[in-house]
Amino acid sequence: MLGAFGGAFLGMVCLRYFFDAEKDVHWIGVVERRLARLGKTEAIDLGLVLITLLIVSRLLPAHHGPAFLAAGALGLVTFIAVDAIGAAMEVSPEHMHDVHRASAASFLYLEVLDASFSFDGVIGAFALTNNLFVIAVGLGIGAMFVRSLTVMLVERGTLESFRYLEHGAFWAIGALATLMVAGTLVDVPEAVTGLVGALLIGLSVWSSVRDRARKSAEREGAPAAPVQPQ
Repeated sequence: MLGAFGGAFLGMVCLRYFFDAEKDVHWIGVVERRLARLGKTEAIDLGLVLITLLIVSRLLPAHHGPAFLAAGALGLVTFIAVDAIGAAMEVSPEHMHDVHRASAASFLYLEVLDASFSFDGVIGAFALTNNLFVIAVGLGIGAMFVRSLTVMLVERGTLESFRYLEHGAFWAIGALATLMVAGTLVDVPEAVTGLVGALLIGLSVWSSVRDRARKSAEREGAPAAPVQPQ
């Protein structure tokens, strides 16, 4: 049930990003361009997740299928509800002073997203200890570390210089969603889940560095602009 709920929610987060007809920056161009074109079809991401849930539920033992589908449906409903609340709380340009509504919508979205990310971590923690205090302390330390790292990168403007980092993050989200759903059928080691996401993000950083170096070389090699006569 955890795999179905988290997989459905994270799957929608990933697909909503790539099924965007207005998206014009692509990392894995051969795939992302096609996904962007498919984004012109209404609710294609929802249909794809539903079909996946239905197929997987058929592969599960009969007594697990209905619970899997119900949990997956709740994951979809949660995503739609959070998305609807975010749209309702969206701040228009003439009401930019009302930051409370925008902050509340962002906070709610991030909380559900973080909860979905935490499923695998919590389950893995129970494999090591049943002490809730130890688990809470470990997850808290991890959350503070990630928060501190993110704040540092934002303050230094580091994230803006990595063109494809966002793409890598959403590919990692899609990989995690896939592994959570696949984990209901086969045993997926925790190391595989973590390494796949780290590999995708690492590759996106590497691609971003190469792209930045290429553009820098092109600027340095470009001829100087002619001086216009006064």
